[in-house]
Amino acid sequence: MKRNYLNMNLKSVKLGLFTGAFALMSVSSYAQTAKQEEHSNPNVRLGQKALLDGDFKNAAVYLEKSLPAESKDPDVLYMLGYSQFQNGDFKKAAESFGKVVALDSKNANGYYFKGKANNNLATQTSTKLNSSARESLLKVAIEDYSKAIALNANDVKLYQNRALAYRDYGILVGTAGVANYNKAVATDAYNNAVKDYEKVLTFDASRKDIQTELKKAKIYRDNLK
Repeated sequence: MKRNYLNMNLKSVKLGLFTGAFALMSVSSYAQTAKQEEHSNPNVRLGQKALLDGDFKNAAVYLEKSLPAESKDPDVLYMLGYSQFQNGDFKKAAESFGKVVALDSKNANGYYFKGKANNNLATQTSTKLNSSARESLLKVAIEDYSKAIALNANDVKLYQNRALAYRDYGILVGTAGVANYNKAVATDAYNNAVKDYEKVLTFDASRKDIQTELKKAKIYRDNLK
């Protein structure tokens, strides 16, 4: 199976999920490629079909069954990670995308989704993580986005998602009363978020959502106590 990763060049600030016409275009393009070259592993084929049908739960089940036989195939691991991500299983998704980039260090989208998965884990209120654990996850997310940017400096979604991670990091360590409160670190995080939001606006200055997020980051930074 050749490396035919799903095109994840999304413009959603927060979710980064398949949406609208772009989703249909991406799935259609991937489906055509999949038809041209079928994988030899039946579980991979079933997982691939489920993925294209939007059945991420069964996609993950089948793709997991294809392991460990396909544990060295970054394409299979990528599809597995994406299915897990869509199922909201961010811990497993981060692990799968971690394996993807370990096998393919130039996979910018692998770093992107690993970063998003860890960012989501860090900000989930339902997870029983202390502030130090959340801080570590956010640091890793920022590192992953930075690695992706080093590989693809013209991908706007990488800057906007790193900005969100910096913002979340600023909120975490800039909240008075938390164990890891650090005003200086929070200030630096917000400043980095501002830089990334400004970078996004160089791609499209009309982005009202980014303009709003930029203003919020400055307000959060200026109101640190």
